[in-house]
Amino acid sequence: MPHTIIFDLGNVLIGWQPRALFEKVFATPEEVDYFLTNVATLEWNEKQDAGRTIEEGTRELIARHPEFEREIRIYYDRWTETITGAIPDTVEILKALKASGKYRLLALTNWSHELFPWARQTFPFLQLFENIMVSGEVGLQKPDPAIYRLLHETYDLQEFHGCVFIDDSLRNVKAARKEGLDTIHFQNPEQLRQELRQRGVEGI
Repeated sequence: MPHTIIFDLGNVLIGWQPRALFEKVFATPEEVDYFLTNVATLEWNEKQDAGRTIEEGTRELIARHPEFEREIRIYYDRWTETITGAIPDTVEILKALKASGKYRLLALTNWSHELFPWARQTFPFLQLFENIMVSGEVGLQKPDPAIYRLLHETYDLQEFHGCVFIDDSLRNVKAARKEGLDTIHFQNPEQLRQELRQRGVEGI
């Protein structure tokens, strides 16, 4: 039976969509696609999630794509516009788990250490977690196996027996599974609720 439930945050509890910002910046969807696929890529953003400073990441990308300097600077200057808000039904699951008093609740998120304080201030439900491991604070990021091992060591998770890990990224789920975690590939709150119930999780 599960005793510890570990949540990813982005697109599980908190919506994150860079398009939400850049659809305001560019004139056409095709321009948005090009910028997010070829310039401000997920891989580039993840280096900030792993601990590189926003200043350094911005400078590096402008050096490679000077023609997009304005848009690159907007990425972090208006970063909060990429956050589309809490995902209410998942938040309700989290609150129900907390209210049951039966489970340890942890979070493991890829997030810049410079930006995460804003999330803590903006989303009070993050206080429901016993602890949140932030990639930018520990200098590791999913799907690096080392971050799952650090999670195990930091919170004394006993080889992950009885732990369930929830993430919207399939690559992160696969990496966690290799480290011994029972995993749920998050697609929507109702699917999450059903899969937790199938594992015997109560109170939801």
